[in-house]
Amino acid sequence: MKKDIHPKEYRLVVFKDMSNEFSFITKSTVQTKDNVVWEDGKEYPLIKLEISNTSHPFFTGKVKLVDTAGRVDKFKNRLQKHLDLKSSTNN
Repeated sequence: MKKDIHPKEYRLVVFKDMSNEFSFITKSTVQTKDNVVWEDGKEYPLIKLEISNTSHPFFTGKVKLVDTAGRVDKFKNRLQKHLDLKSSTNN
């Protein structure tokens, strides 16, 4: 194995699933500007997740998927504009 290719700056980081408010703490090298106070009273860097194993349909068995980015609404708006434009050119 090559030497000195792995990061050495591991620290405890809190990861929070924004769809169900589940949080867990683990070691990571990821950089973040947000911080949060954990259950032990100490402050740790915070990474916000859109989905984790506690909300992903594969792990939960539920089909419901939360669209936090609004992608479905954006698609519906684009489709409606396209349909409106098509119907106005046909008249």
